[in-house]
Amino acid sequence: MKSGWSMVLASGLAVLAGGAWADDAVKIGVLNDQSGIYADLAGKGSVISAQMAVDDFGGKVLGKPIQILSADHQNKPDVASGIVNHWIDEDKVGAVLDVPTSSVALAVQEITKTKHAIHLNTGAGTSDLTGKACSPTGVHWAYDTYVLARGAGTALVKQGLNTWFFITADYAFGHALENDTRAAVEAAGGKVVGSVNAPFPSTDFSSFLLQAQGSGAKVVGLANAGGDTINSVKQAHEFGLTKSGQSLAALLIFISDVNSLGLDIAQGLTFVDGWYWDQSDESRAWAKRWAEKMGGGREPTMDHAAVYSALTHYLKAIAKANSEDPDKIMGAMRDMPVNDMFAKDGHLRIDGQMVHEMYLMQVKAPGDSKYPWDYEKLLAKIPGDEGYRPLDKGNCPLVK
Repeated sequence: MKSGWSMVLASGLAVLAGGAWADDAVKIGVLNDQSGIYADLAGKGSVISAQMAVDDFGGKVLGKPIQILSADHQNKPDVASGIVNHWIDEDKVGAVLDVPTSSVALAVQEITKTKHAIHLNTGAGTSDLTGKACSPTGVHWAYDTYVLARGAGTALVKQGLNTWFFITADYAFGHALENDTRAAVEAAGGKVVGSVNAPFPSTDFSSFLLQAQGSGAKVVGLANAGGDTINSVKQAHEFGLTKSGQSLAALLIFISDVNSLGLDIAQGLTFVDGWYWDQSDESRAWAKRWAEKMGGGREPTMDHAAVYSALTHYLKAIAKANSEDPDKIMGAMRDMPVNDMFAKDGHLRIDGQMVHEMYLMQVKAPGDSKYPWDYEKLLAKIPGDEGYRPLDKGNCPLVK
């Protein structure tokens, strides 16, 4: 069962000092999609990021070796639940990290809450993780559907793009992203003229794009991610959707998606990002190190950077608390500001949200890209306290 569900990393993805799954080790499980539509934005790259965080920390905390376990949840809540239960009960994992796919993340959040382990989520989007499904040991680090919606929806309506049609991935993330963007659009004075649910995952978006074209909406909002976003944008390009006068809003897109699409197709897409590899000297230096370990001429995504940041903060909190008790670790994580290559002056709220600056970005035209992976142009900065949902508006039971 261990060999099927948990990989102890070897050699280039090294398991750290102390032997596999030793009882006297601090263990972290990196759980994500390693073979499906989210493998590029998370997958092996997130495991490498976690390894870098542990190596940079020195490989030990409280005198114990730190071990990284890794598994593929296949975007299935039942598979993920089996892995996490085994990790916590049998392998004594103290924290589960990354966890893209919102339906999976919500299942993992419930398990870690019940079993008093820490959930460091960097990959999923649903704002329910810090809302009705919040947990005393749950952390949402990189982004959520609320801040994506506020950034993109409000900005586009202000530009006069005030009628919207949504193509929505039919699972927790897609519905949360549509609902949050719908609210942002309407609050800014826009109108939603229709929406359609697409099975998750999908390869054929033709019927949904025809409905979007027929709606006459100025904006077609893609409430999806990863391979679904790539497929829907490519097919929208083939349908001539933007040439006919409609705008395409990819409500969540990663740099790996832009690379897969190519600038000819992706140019002009407006979206919200939480981190970009080329945004500062510090981010470029970290990205160079990551790329050397990853190979293949790639640059890291927002999720890859967030994994490093969240895990580093967690390890610092263990040292500060001088304890492996989850409550003491969470207290230390909230007490310490986040200042690293991912975020400046970030802070962790009682609902689990790590609040930090976000960015409204646009994909560059081919002629504006000067070197490989030079894909994003900054349009505006979104202060964290303005972009993220107010603490008292999420219905989190932890908020008094």
